[in-house]
Amino acid sequence: MGFMDQLKVRKAMALQQKGQKEEAMQEYEKLYQAGIIEPNYLLPYTVLLLKKNDGQENYEKVKEILKKAEKYPNLNASQKQQIHLNYACAQYRLGHLPEAIHLLEASMQKYPFGTTYQALGYLYVEAGDVEKGLEFNQKALEYDDEDPVVIDNMGQYYYRVLGDKEQALPYFEKAHGINPKQLDTNYFLALYDLEAGRKQEAREKLETVLSGNFSPLNYATRERVEELLRQC
Repeated sequence: MGFMDQLKVRKAMALQQKGQKEEAMQEYEKLYQAGIIEPNYLLPYTVLLLKKNDGQENYEKVKEILKKAEKYPNLNASQKQQIHLNYACAQYRLGHLPEAIHLLEASMQKYPFGTTYQALGYLYVEAGDVEKGLEFNQKALEYDDEDPVVIDNMGQYYYRVLGDKEQALPYFEKAHGINPKQLDTNYFLALYDLEAGRKQEAREKLETVLSGNFSPLNYATRERVEELLRQC
């Protein structure tokens, strides 16, 4: 990659860091169409594409980009882990949940990073896996018992897989105490509020969710939140 291409990459990444996501995506796409394969911009580009949630074609493009990025020489462990994670997210959003889980299980063996614990723990819940959902999320808590996503995953395991709302609540409350703006946590706590007749508290939490940035690994979707708001 030449000097001018490096400048273009830095410019695009700077736009993303400033919160100008659409502009950054446009610059990333120009770089990609020009045949510039550089993980430093391709990885954040795929993150933006995943969050855009534009349907099957979009997720297939993420996979295409990551396959090219994976061939880049001298990738470090963090980059390899991010490629696996983003690819698994695309697979999951395409409806290939078992394949996504298998990929992250393999990645976990080589790159046991916190984000892999977060993602794989969530996907076990999505799969409704009673045994692995509990075993892995307990292991994730041992790895980092102050990670609000990991804590929320355990809450979702009890709430969604076992249907044990009482056991789930302390996990959601702890996650909320660490990160009051976490999307899924606010969504589930709003469900408790509604059940108890606390409509104003539920509305406040749901509005917090709507003001956040949805990820491909959020249980709370804009549609689910808006449906719940109609009950407040």
